[in-house]
Amino acid sequence: MKKLNELADEQLVSLYTEGNDSAFDTLLKRYESKVFSYILYSVKNQELAEDLFQDVFIKMVVRIKNGQYAENGKFSSWMMRIVHNHLIDYYRTSNAEKTISNDATEVDLFNNADIAINENCEQEMIDQQTLKEVKELIAQLPDSQREVLMMRVYDELSFKEIAEKTNCSINTALGRMRYAIINLRHMAFKRGISMAS
Repeated sequence: MKKLNELADEQLVSLYTEGNDSAFDTLLKRYESKVFSYILYSVKNQELAEDLFQDVFIKMVVRIKNGQYAENGKFSSWMMRIVHNHLIDYYRTSNAEKTISNDATEVDLFNNADIAINENCEQEMIDQQTLKEVKELIAQLPDSQREVLMMRVYDELSFKEIAEKTNCSINTALGRMRYAIINLRHMAFKRGISMAS
Protein backbone atom coordinates (compact mmCIF):
# COMPACT_ATOMS: atom_id res chain seq x y z
CA MET A 1 0.00 0.00 0.00
CA LYS A 2 1.22 3.48 -0.85
CA LYS A 3 2.30 5.85 1.89
CA LEU A 4 -0.03 8.80 2.49
CA ASN A 5 2.36 11.32 0.98
CA GLU A 6 2.35 9.35 -2.27
CA LEU A 7 -1.46 9.46 -2.64
CA ALA A 8 -3.34 11.93 -4.83
CA ASP A 9 -5.22 14.77 -3.13
CA GLU A 10 -8.61 13.24 -3.85
CA GLN A 11 -7.54 9.93 -2.29
CA LEU A 12 -6.43 11.76 0.85
CA VAL A 13 -9.75 13.62 1.05
CA SER A 14 -11.60 10.32 0.73
CA LEU A 15 -9.51 8.75 3.50
CA TYR A 16 -10.09 11.79 5.71
CA THR A 17 -13.86 11.56 5.29
CA GLU A 18 -13.57 7.93 6.39
CA GLY A 19 -11.89 9.01 9.64
CA ASN A 20 -8.17 9.00 8.80
CA ASP A 21 -6.97 12.27 10.36
CA SER A 22 -3.41 11.66 9.14
CA ALA A 23 -4.69 12.02 5.58
CA PHE A 24 -5.66 15.64 6.23
CA ASP A 25 -2.33 16.27 7.98
CA THR A 26 -0.66 15.13 4.75
CA LEU A 27 -2.80 17.54 2.71
CA LEU A 28 -1.97 20.33 5.14
CA LYS A 29 1.78 19.69 4.83
CA ARG A 30 1.45 19.50 1.06
CA TYR A 31 -0.18 22.91 0.71
CA GLU A 32 0.58 24.94 3.85
CA SER A 33 3.51 26.85 2.35
CA LYS A 34 1.60 27.74 -0.82
CA VAL A 35 -1.52 28.85 1.09
CA PHE A 36 0.36 30.78 3.77
CA SER A 37 2.56 32.57 1.22
CA TYR A 38 -0.52 33.60 -0.76
CA ILE A 39 -2.33 34.92 2.34
CA LEU A 40 0.76 36.75 3.59
CA TYR A 41 1.30 38.32 0.16
CA SER A 42 -2.32 39.53 0.23
CA VAL A 43 -2.46 40.97 3.76
CA LYS A 44 1.24 41.81 4.32
CA ASN A 45 1.00 41.13 8.06
CA GLN A 46 2.55 38.00 9.61
CA GLU A 47 0.25 37.71 12.63
CA LEU A 48 -2.91 38.36 10.62
CA ALA A 49 -1.77 35.90 7.95
CA GLU A 50 -1.30 33.20 10.60
CA ASP A 51 -4.82 33.79 11.95
CA LEU A 52 -6.40 33.73 8.48
CA PHE A 53 -4.37 30.62 7.62
CA GLN A 54 -5.84 28.77 10.61
CA ASP A 55 -9.36 29.97 9.73
CA VAL A 56 -9.02 28.71 6.17
CA PHE A 57 -7.98 25.21 7.17
CA ILE A 58 -10.78 25.03 9.75
CA LYS A 59 -13.21 25.95 6.96
CA MET A 60 -11.76 23.19 4.80
CA VAL A 61 -12.12 20.62 7.58
CA VAL A 62 -15.75 21.60 8.18
CA ARG A 63 -16.63 21.53 4.48
CA ILE A 64 -14.97 18.19 3.85
CA LYS A 65 -16.62 16.66 6.93
CA ASN A 66 -19.99 18.05 5.77
CA GLY A 67 -19.55 16.45 2.34
CA GLN A 68 -19.16 19.78 0.56
CA TYR A 69 -16.13 18.69 -1.44
CA ALA A 70 -17.01 17.09 -4.76
CA GLU A 71 -14.41 15.58 -7.06
CA ASN A 72 -15.41 17.78 -10.00
CA GLY A 73 -12.04 19.48 -10.22
CA LYS A 74 -8.62 19.63 -8.67
CA PHE A 75 -8.46 19.78 -4.88
CA SER A 76 -5.91 22.62 -5.08
CA SER A 77 -8.35 24.79 -7.10
CA TRP A 78 -11.17 24.08 -4.62
CA MET A 79 -8.85 24.93 -1.73
CA MET A 80 -7.59 28.18 -3.27
CA ARG A 81 -11.16 29.27 -4.00
CA ILE A 82 -11.86 28.93 -0.26
CA VAL A 83 -8.70 30.93 0.51
CA HIS A 84 -9.62 33.66 -1.96
CA ASN A 85 -13.23 33.91 -0.75
CA HIS A 86 -12.10 34.00 2.88
CA LEU A 87 -9.77 36.92 2.14
CA ILE A 88 -12.57 38.79 0.36
CA ASP A 89 -14.89 38.12 3.33
CA TYR A 90 -12.22 39.36 5.72
CA TYR A 91 -11.80 42.64 3.85
CA ARG A 92 -15.55 43.14 3.58
CA THR A 93 -16.22 42.58 7.28
CA SER A 94 -13.24 44.54 8.60
CA ASN A 95 -13.39 47.43 6.13
CA ALA A 96 -9.69 46.84 5.70
CA GLU A 97 -9.84 48.35 2.21
CA LYS A 98 -9.66 51.76 3.90
CA THR A 99 -6.43 51.03 5.73
CA ILE A 100 -4.51 48.64 3.48
CA SER A 101 -3.20 49.77 0.11
CA ASN A 102 -2.57 47.33 -2.66
CA ASP A 103 -1.31 49.96 -5.10
CA ALA A 104 2.09 48.29 -5.33
CA THR A 105 0.69 44.87 -6.26
CA GLU A 106 0.18 43.69 -9.80
CA VAL A 107 -3.24 42.21 -9.03
CA ASP A 108 -6.06 44.34 -7.60
CA LEU A 109 -8.00 41.94 -5.37
CA PHE A 110 -10.95 44.29 -4.91
CA ASN A 111 -11.58 45.97 -8.24
CA ASN A 112 -10.94 43.26 -10.78
CA ALA A 113 -14.08 42.35 -12.74
CA ASP A 114 -12.49 39.14 -14.01
CA ILE A 115 -12.10 37.90 -10.45
CA ALA A 116 -15.67 38.71 -9.55
CA ILE A 117 -16.98 36.87 -12.62
CA ASN A 118 -14.56 34.00 -12.98
CA GLU A 119 -14.45 31.59 -10.04
CA ASN A 120 -11.61 29.60 -11.57
CA CYS A 121 -8.98 32.35 -11.55
CA GLU A 122 -7.20 31.33 -8.33
CA GLN A 123 -4.27 29.65 -10.01
CA GLU A 124 -3.80 32.60 -12.37
CA MET A 125 -3.78 35.02 -9.44
CA ILE A 126 -1.27 32.92 -7.52
CA ASP A 127 0.97 32.67 -10.56
CA GLN A 128 0.90 36.44 -11.11
CA GLN A 129 1.67 37.22 -7.48
CA THR A 130 4.22 34.60 -6.49
CA LEU A 131 5.73 32.98 -9.56
CA LYS A 132 8.43 35.59 -10.07
CA GLU A 133 9.75 35.37 -6.49
CA VAL A 134 9.53 31.60 -6.40
CA LYS A 135 11.31 31.22 -9.74
CA GLU A 136 14.11 33.51 -8.57
CA LEU A 137 14.67 31.37 -5.48
CA ILE A 138 14.38 28.05 -7.31
CA ALA A 139 16.87 29.23 -9.96
CA GLN A 140 19.52 29.57 -7.25
CA LEU A 141 19.23 25.93 -6.13
CA PRO A 142 21.84 23.36 -7.20
CA ASP A 143 20.78 21.61 -10.42
CA SER A 144 20.00 18.24 -8.78
CA GLN A 145 17.81 19.85 -6.09
CA ARG A 146 16.03 22.12 -8.57
CA GLU A 147 15.29 19.16 -10.85
CA VAL A 148 13.66 17.11 -8.05
CA LEU A 149 11.70 20.11 -6.75
CA MET A 150 10.30 20.93 -10.19
CA MET A 151 9.30 17.31 -10.81
CA ARG A 152 7.64 16.98 -7.41
CA VAL A 153 5.87 20.36 -7.18
CA TYR A 154 5.13 21.28 -10.78
CA ASP A 155 4.91 17.88 -12.49
CA GLU A 156 3.37 16.25 -9.36
CA LEU A 157 5.47 13.11 -9.77
CA SER A 158 5.90 10.59 -6.96
CA PHE A 159 9.38 10.13 -5.51
CA LYS A 160 9.49 6.71 -7.15
CA GLU A 161 8.85 8.31 -10.55
CA ILE A 162 11.42 11.02 -9.84
CA ALA A 163 14.00 8.38 -8.88
CA GLU A 164 13.37 6.54 -12.15
CA LYS A 165 13.60 9.69 -14.27
CA THR A 166 16.78 10.94 -12.58
CA ASN A 167 18.39 7.49 -12.36
CA CYS A 168 18.87 7.61 -8.60
CA SER A 169 17.43 5.89 -5.53
CA ILE A 170 14.21 7.02 -3.86
CA ASN A 171 16.23 7.97 -0.77
CA THR A 172 18.49 10.18 -2.88
CA ALA A 173 15.46 11.87 -4.45
CA LEU A 174 13.95 12.42 -0.99
CA GLY A 175 17.25 13.81 0.27
CA ARG A 176 17.53 16.24 -2.64
CA MET A 177 13.97 17.43 -2.03
CA ARG A 178 14.68 17.88 1.68
CA TYR A 179 17.80 19.95 0.99
CA ALA A 180 15.97 21.95 -1.68
CA ILE A 181 13.33 22.94 0.88
CA ILE A 182 15.97 23.76 3.52
CA ASN A 183 17.85 25.91 1.01
CA LEU A 184 14.67 27.65 -0.16
CA ARG A 185 13.73 28.49 3.42
CA HIS A 186 17.23 29.81 4.07
CA MET A 187 17.21 31.99 0.94
CA ALA A 188 13.68 33.20 1.67
CA PHE A 189 14.72 34.19 5.21
CA LYS A 190 17.74 36.09 3.89
CA ARG A 191 15.50 37.97 1.44
CA GLY A 192 12.84 38.69 4.06
CA ILE A 193 10.25 36.41 2.47
CA SER A 194 8.18 34.63 5.11
CA MET A 195 7.35 30.96 4.64
CA ALA A 196 4.99 28.83 6.73
CA SER A 197 6.75 26.52 9.14
